[in-house]
Amino acid sequence: MRRRTLFAAAPVLLAAACTSAPPPPAPIAVFFTADSATLDPEAETLVRSAADAAKARPGMDVVVLGFAGPSGGLAYNVALSNTRAQHVADLLVREGVARTRIRISPRGPVPFEAMATESRRVEIRIGG
Repeated sequence: MRRRTLFAAAPVLLAAACTSAPPPPAPIAVFFTADSATLDPEAETLVRSAADAAKARPGMDVVVLGFAGPSGGLAYNVALSNTRAQHVADLLVREGVARTRIRISPRGPVPFEAMATESRRVEIRIGG
C-alpha cells in the first residue's frame, strides 16, 4: 500500500520539479578592448541580460570569470582579468543580483583564440 502512495505522488513531485526555476542559460561573454576594463554600451546590455537571467533563477550561483590576452606581464594580466570581472559583478549587483550569489574568478592571461578579442573577455555563468 505504501508503494502505491509513493508512485501516486511521483507525477506531482516531477511536475513541481519541472516548473521550478528555469535551467541555467549558456554562459554570456562580454568582450573588452586591449588594456581596458571599461564596459561599452553593448557589454552593459549583455550584463543586464545576464542579471535578468540570474534573477529568474534565484537559487543558482553566478560565476564571473575574467580573462586577459597573453600580451604583457603575468601580474598585469591577472590584475586586469580581476578588474574586468569585478566591473561586471558590480553591474550585476546594481541590476539586483545579490552580491552573496556572485563568485569572481580571475583566470588571467589565456592564449589568443580565433580573434584576439576573444581572449579579452568576462564570462558570466549562472548555475556554476
